[in-house]
Amino acid sequence: MLKPTCAASAALLALALCATPSLAAEPFDAATLSTARALRERALADDTGYDLLRSLTTEVGPRLCGTPGDARAVAWALARLKALGFANVHAEPVRVPHWIRGTPQVEIVAPWKQPMVGVTLGGSVATPPEGIEADVIGVTTLGELALLPADAVRGKIVYFGNRMRRSASVASYGAAVGVRGRGAGEASKRGALGVLIRSVGTDDDRVGHTGGMRFEKDETRIPALALSNPDADLLERQLASGQPVRVRLRDDSQWADSAWSANVVGEIPGRDPRAGVVVVGAHLDSWDLGQGAHDDGAGVAIMTAAARLIGQLPARPRRTIRVVLFANEEFGLSGARTYARDHAAEAAGITLGMESDLGAYAPTGFQSRVTPAYLPVVHAMARLLEPLGVKHTGNEASGDADVGQLYALGIPVFDIDTDASEYFDLHHTPNDTFDKVDPAMVRLNTACYVTLAYLAAEYAPGLGRAPRAAPAAGR
Repeated sequence: MLKPTCAASAALLALALCATPSLAAEPFDAATLSTARALRERALADDTGYDLLRSLTTEVGPRLCGTPGDARAVAWALARLKALGFANVHAEPVRVPHWIRGTPQVEIVAPWKQPMVGVTLGGSVATPPEGIEADVIGVTTLGELALLPADAVRGKIVYFGNRMRRSASVASYGAAVGVRGRGAGEASKRGALGVLIRSVGTDDDRVGHTGGMRFEKDETRIPALALSNPDADLLERQLASGQPVRVRLRDDSQWADSAWSANVVGEIPGRDPRAGVVVVGAHLDSWDLGQGAHDDGAGVAIMTAAARLIGQLPARPRRTIRVVLFANEEFGLSGARTYARDHAAEAAGITLGMESDLGAYAPTGFQSRVTPAYLPVVHAMARLLEPLGVKHTGNEASGDADVGQLYALGIPVFDIDTDASEYFDLHHTPNDTFDKVDPAMVRLNTACYVTLAYLAAEYAPGLGRAPRAAPAAGR
């Protein structure tokens, strides 16, 4: 390589300075900061989000993909966004799976007969009409299952006893959820007849936590249920007796043909058509056992309310704020993957993606994922969240499950982490209902997102491109 001349070096330096924002001074002018503070304070006094959540849980309720509830949710979202004054409100069709939950029955038949409470995991298949009766073999994790002799589980029901630890972060969920996703598939490969898991949840209520599982191609699909935590304790006590434990399962879940759903989109148009878009998202679907209040009705309400507050300003933001309510996060990310595919060509014009999908609980921190050169801009944004008790905690945001699909296209993402210590008491259960949501927490989360969305929309240079791809964890 030729050594550059002094003139060439100066030219390269000038190009580099033009390619990144000027970071020596405050990146936002006084008027922008004043408006952001005003939006933050308005959000703390505005109940649009809570009212939307009341409407969604009351008028629609459960919204499992492919069901009539899912179709009602799409119609509800289109009507609400239009009524709130959003522009370009439309539905973008998405093909989704359609699984029909059956009525599970599970009981210990020996050594001491007792009924147990459990729920079918999403994607399970039916037992024969007479059910399945077999001895139980207990393991804790997928790793333990892999260490068993080849024929140890053949003809048996495998029970996974991994217990989720209560934590303010989602890390304990990530450590526990693997057995839900792949327990049945791995047991099936070894000849198991069925699977029971301890619910992936932190409560001690006698309700099960559902959730999706996946089989790999050519694996035999077998029935799989999640036991309530008290019933998992019961089963473990009987296993600890040293006597053979025998369980009977019955379930009539089934698969139907795939169906059409939709991503629902609405916009607050920006004043500069060339400036691009800020995407704020949540998933519209939910599991079918409860009302989907925290997961993810709260996210739908928070993001919609935040965008509407920006839309009520006397002057439009520089960039368009686009709300995307994604289809089918729970059962395979159909909506997010379809959106990322269909909008890949405009990825360079999307400045930022944010998603709310950890319930309406107290925010504990703000994470970014931007090229390090843009961190001073992020830190300036974070200063406006500090009065809310929220600090910038790192540059390792994932965008979460749905917006994480946009991150893979090189779009910067922000995460607001919330206190998850109670979230997994309700997650994927009949108890995820409107009465469990605190309106003050809806307002507080809205205040965080509206502040960040507005500042990202107003910052003329944008936030560059995401530094590298990283997987997003589903919840």
